[in-house]
Amino acid sequence: MKDMEQEFVAMIRTYERVIYKVCYMYTTPHTTLEDLYQEVVLNLWKAFPKFRHESKASTWLYRIALNTCISFIRKEKNIPETVTLTLAADRTEENDEAQAMWQQLYRMINRLGPLEKSLILLYLNKKSYEEIAEITGLTQTNVATKLSRIKDKLRKMNKEN
Repeated sequence: MKDMEQEFVAMIRTYERVIYKVCYMYTTPHTTLEDLYQEVVLNLWKAFPKFRHESKASTWLYRIALNTCISFIRKEKNIPETVTLTLAADRTEENDEAQAMWQQLYRMINRLGPLEKSLILLYLNKKSYEEIAEITGLTQTNVATKLSRIKDKLRKMNKEN
């Protein structure tokens, strides 16, 4: 049991930023980042004894994190709140411009549906179509099609602003 706990804690430490990124995308006016993070870690702990290492730990973790956040949102039945993205960077003009671009992207992503958010989040985290398909349960072809449509939708949103 002690070995399992140590393995779990090590995995959580390794993927802590990934968990926070997923949770960040699903915060709502009634659900804080910390609430979602805690719920994801709890669900990971409950599922950990059943993890058979047949897929990458990151794939398994993403799947549980996304499903947990989406379930949380469904319970809340609220539109996700736009959360201000802050970058801990020097205040140069270039960094301000980059920060503004990231804030705009996250505002647009927050307007997407739960599945669209999941797909674009995985894509932005440089997951392959194969990995995204494995995490979401979609086919690679479906992932490619949906991502293409999401990118088009984001481009259209950007032109409207």
